[in-house]
Amino acid sequence: MITGSAVYQVVEAMAPLYTAAALGYASVRWLKAFSEEQCAGINRFVATYAMPALIFDMVSTNDPYAMNGRLVAADTLQKGVMLLGLVAWAAWSSPRRRDTSAGNGKVAASPLQWVVTAFSMAQLPSTIVMGVPLLGALYGPTSKDLMKQIVVMQLCVWYNVVIFMYEYMAAKDGSTKVGPAPASPENVESTEVQAAQQGMAAASQTTSTAVVGEASPTHGANAEVAEAEDVALPPPPSMSHVAFVTGKKVLKIPNTYATFLGLFWALIAFKCRIKMPKIIVDSLFTIQTTTVGLSMFSSGTFMARQPQFIPCGYVIALVSMILKFLIGPMAMLLASFAIGMKGTLLRIAVIQAALPLSVISFVYAKEYKVHADIMSTGVILGIFILLPVTIVYYILLEL
Repeated sequence: MITGSAVYQVVEAMAPLYTAAALGYASVRWLKAFSEEQCAGINRFVATYAMPALIFDMVSTNDPYAMNGRLVAADTLQKGVMLLGLVAWAAWSSPRRRDTSAGNGKVAASPLQWVVTAFSMAQLPSTIVMGVPLLGALYGPTSKDLMKQIVVMQLCVWYNVVIFMYEYMAAKDGSTKVGPAPASPENVESTEVQAAQQGMAAASQTTSTAVVGEASPTHGANAEVAEAEDVALPPPPSMSHVAFVTGKKVLKIPNTYATFLGLFWALIAFKCRIKMPKIIVDSLFTIQTTTVGLSMFSSGTFMARQPQFIPCGYVIALVSMILKFLIGPMAMLLASFAIGMKGTLLRIAVIQAALPLSVISFVYAKEYKVHADIMSTGVILGIFILLPVTIVYYILLEL
């Protein structure tokens, strides 16, 4: 049975986060203290400076030679198995969706969009912003070191996998997110259609005045249209092109710089037993201490600017919450059992998997225009549901 002090520890850890989010919500919704541009400036500071500083601190102070093998293995097994299962489903459903869309004349959504959305929702929790303070209050300073290890794996491996899938879909659709913007597909298509229509008119006029055998004018026009459509279809992107575009995108993300610079420093520092100069440590500390509060404040301003509380609809919101707070933690529980984890390590692994969706995942979804409404729902509802969910999992894991 959970004690009153244990419940208070959970509330004590979550109250500052809720306070910052509520202050951000009230500042925009009721007090009108910040404009759209000012909210965007806060988001920009968090994404460009505060979050990379915190990421660099967590990665650079994590000993890569002393990582918990069981935790890393369970985290990798959990995410890897689910990602492979979702990709297999996408490969199986793609031909069926094409047949369905061809029959009803509608273009079906790409299954890969649902793969990246479901994977992000279930497997990429807000470990940095919410996991560190919450689990630190529940299980002490040891949990912070374990959170660092999960963060390192997320940032070095899984977020780059997500970016690759986004860039693959963008390249497959004929668009690119990096470098000078080419002519838009709509403009290209419009030009080609106009050319085809002109060709049809010329062909019709020629066939009506000349003798093309038993062929009719309509037949000649259809041939021109079919030829124009064949020319308009771009070739599918090669994997090398996708890798090139993805590499350019990754190199432009501040969090990626912070991750790999931190990892590079950690590999040297813990091998050679050297410490970072105090002037750098204090400079980073000054910036990174603003991350958690401003991130939650920014989440509150985002919620206040939404036209409705649940933009994706109640059914999809329910499915996303099941993915986030049931499928994700259960997958981690099963992976932990398979690896042989138990005790406090098992509890930490499961509770961190039940944290709300990472704000970084929403930022990527919004940038690539793939189910951003679902991701925003995951962030918003996750913040409200986290407290009771954490208490429930805490009780069950202590039995």
